[in-house]
Amino acid sequence: MNILLLYPKMTDTFWSMNHLLKVVGKKGSYPPLGLLTVASLLPKDWNKKLIDLNTEKLNDEEIHWADYVFISAMNVQSVSAREVIKRCKSCGVNIVCGGTLFTHEYESFPQVDHFVLNEAEITLPLFLKDLEKNNLKRIYKTEMFANVAESPLPQWDLINIKNYEYSIVQYSRGCPYLCDFCDVTALFGRIPRVKSPAQIINELNEILKAGHSDMILFADDNLIGNKNVLKSELLPALIEWRSQNEFAPGFATQVTINLADDDELMRLMLEAGFRHIFIGIETPEEESLLASRKKQNAKRKLLQNIKHLQTSGFIVTGGFIVGFDTDTPSIFDNQIKFISESNIVIATINLLKAPPGTELHERMKKENRLIDKFDFDENMSNIRFKIDREIINEGYKSVLNNVYSPEKVYKRAINFLKYYNGAKVANPIKRKIKFSDYITLLRIIIYVGILGNCRIHFWKLIIWTLKKYPAKLDYAFLFVLLMFQFNKMFERYLSLNHKIPEN
Repeated sequence: MNILLLYPKMTDTFWSMNHLLKVVGKKGSYPPLGLLTVASLLPKDWNKKLIDLNTEKLNDEEIHWADYVFISAMNVQSVSAREVIKRCKSCGVNIVCGGTLFTHEYESFPQVDHFVLNEAEITLPLFLKDLEKNNLKRIYKTEMFANVAESPLPQWDLINIKNYEYSIVQYSRGCPYLCDFCDVTALFGRIPRVKSPAQIINELNEILKAGHSDMILFADDNLIGNKNVLKSELLPALIEWRSQNEFAPGFATQVTINLADDDELMRLMLEAGFRHIFIGIETPEEESLLASRKKQNAKRKLLQNIKHLQTSGFIVTGGFIVGFDTDTPSIFDNQIKFISESNIVIATINLLKAPPGTELHERMKKENRLIDKFDFDENMSNIRFKIDREIINEGYKSVLNNVYSPEKVYKRAINFLKYYNGAKVANPIKRKIKFSDYITLLRIIIYVGILGNCRIHFWKLIIWTLKKYPAKLDYAFLFVLLMFQFNKMFERYLSLNHKIPEN
């Protein structure tokens, strides 16, 4: 049996990091972990090829080679997914689809032969059993949640891991919170299910063996969803693993703001190698936090929490949203002010969206406020907002222009670097300097420092850091790369001339 596993192209968003990747000479942000895991769930004697359309092109010969094409996609890949499905259908190959895009909206894809929905550890064996009997159904779904402790090692030999900026593992699935715009609990439940420390250590060793030595992303929706197990099991194991691997890479992940309430957990995470953390801060407006059920962010001093995390050694990436029903025209200036005062250098600013499967989606549907044709572009929404259309068009543009302008990124970066002193840990993160690092540095200087539109602020930040804090130069280079990415994203936004639909 020949199986072609396809990962559709991501749209040009903050998370795809297309412009940054071109500068550093990488092809993709991170590997398609879901498909790599699916590959391991398939019979060992089957022939498998994996093509990530973010890193390579697909030709018709590869499609014709396959008995089945397996496609996994998220909402932000819907445009590419539809194109790939159409192309595979025209080649006459059987198509099997899974992933979050299809789990909630499989009815929208009539060309697909079979859907393996929800968690593949449960539904894929059912598909394979029926395939063996030559009695396949169209839809395989379940309300059960998988025991992730039984999830196999991803099949890393199907990709060239060096094509990616990050590598990736997943420790847990599920989140205890009920934010009304988030589909995580609908997909994976409220009780986080975790892998064993031995599984994670095994996965990390396989990643190093495959040739990846840089940052590794823990692709958990909320790593600290089960704090007690994290503290007692995984983090001690990671600390021990790091002590045995002098050049163990650092980690990035997603957490909730209440990490700042637990100094012991912070210390353990830093000792384990976590440095970059994404936090959905969403908004400084208390009313909007409560209305959207983002209760973990409410009734707390957000700026103080962020500063505590930063001074402890974390680099915080903040996610922000405008367009809540409770927002007023002041929200745009308030977001700009908050991001500036927080000194969060890396910020994502989105219009509120209602993903299928969320409480918000159901409410918008009942209120007849959903926009049908929507491909989850970062700078658009599928909601008809309560706030005036022109106000949100201009206000959103002003937030992007301010937060993503090279001058403002530069200011936040120097303010952050003034007090950021890294993490005081027993085993600091070390990198072996490779020849390729010098090539990357040269590319950054050429593409950003000489040819880039933000070259003036590139040199201002690099020179300022060399003079004031030379030991922090690697952070300065990270921030100028992101400055370049932000600048390109804003240029794209202006070129597309996005307009919010009529209320």
